[in-house]
Amino acid sequence: MAEEKMNSDKMWVTMGPQHPFSHGLWTLRVEVDGEIITDAEPEVGYLHRGWEKECENRTYNKIIPMADRLCYSASMTWSHLFCKVAEEALDIEVPERAQYLRVVADEICRIQSHLMWLAAVGTDVGNLTIFLWALREREFMLDLNVRLCGQRLTTNYPRIGGVRNDMPYYFERDCMRAIERFEKSLWDIIRLTDDSSIFVGRMKGIGYITRKDVANYGITGPAMRGCGVDYDIRRDDPYDAYGEMEFEVPVLKEGDAYSRYMVRIEEMFQSCEIIRQAMKKLESIPKNAPYRLKVPKCIPEGTHMARIEDPRGEGLMYLVSDGTESPYRLKVRSPVFVNVSASKHMVQGVRIADIPAIMAMIDMCLGETDR
Repeated sequence: MAEEKMNSDKMWVTMGPQHPFSHGLWTLRVEVDGEIITDAEPEVGYLHRGWEKECENRTYNKIIPMADRLCYSASMTWSHLFCKVAEEALDIEVPERAQYLRVVADEICRIQSHLMWLAAVGTDVGNLTIFLWALREREFMLDLNVRLCGQRLTTNYPRIGGVRNDMPYYFERDCMRAIERFEKSLWDIIRLTDDSSIFVGRMKGIGYITRKDVANYGITGPAMRGCGVDYDIRRDDPYDAYGEMEFEVPVLKEGDAYSRYMVRIEEMFQSCEIIRQAMKKLESIPKNAPYRLKVPKCIPEGTHMARIEDPRGEGLMYLVSDGTESPYRLKVRSPVFVNVSASKHMVQGVRIADIPAIMAMIDMCLGETDR
């Protein structure tokens, strides 16, 4: 009887699919005993995008703008990844100038994506000032996108064999000004967050994951590096010009939500350093050097794979080509889908009020998840 009474005190609470914490359409069902979570079930699939199936009916070039829309805040990296898997299939190496331009574009994308995450974290923990300050800085990064390729979010900049266009005449000047300004402004945001006992108190000591959990669940990206796993595709399996860049991979061992926050903050500083190095390298490459190759419309029959360090973790595409102008199959490995699947483990034993802070550190993008 005592056991029946104890079980009867538990109940299931549905958070989502339309909830401020979710950052998109998905549901987290949690079993609570009072305020303490004893079990959880993440549920995705509300968007029904059919992205992978649509790719089978489009030519390779027409998939590039679709790749932008996998995640609007990381559009550059996803279109880069698609071009990269096509280049692996064609066995071509893009021109040196295009490689450095891709690095610059990817790191600008990483900064603005992390700033979007930081703004969302501010609202999740009840600090609207963080939201406003982070989005203000993000606007300067989006302005760089406009100067580089004419678009703010869905950039459509990478191309199979290079990039769409060379950087404009004043882009280097504008980019360096924006980066120097951002590094100073980021310290202001850090003081705003770390000097807040409420912000830090809601992050520390919750949502623990270990190195073993990372291996079991397949977690990647900042969430992985926040629990002591020193791995970054840009450094350990470099692509394009990343092998020429010198940068630190931030790693913390605590494994809680606050450590994942700190990893992303440090990554933004490192992105600034990578951009600075890449722009310096571009100065030594002749202005009239090629930035794109002419490639065939059809890809030879076979299976091909490429991966990239997305702002949220390891993005991977697996291409099955049949020798035509369209892929037979294009499979996407979304880091968010895997990381969200680990929410069941991360929310065990915490209070309901801790869920927004824990899940904010996953940096969810449901458009990319429900592909």
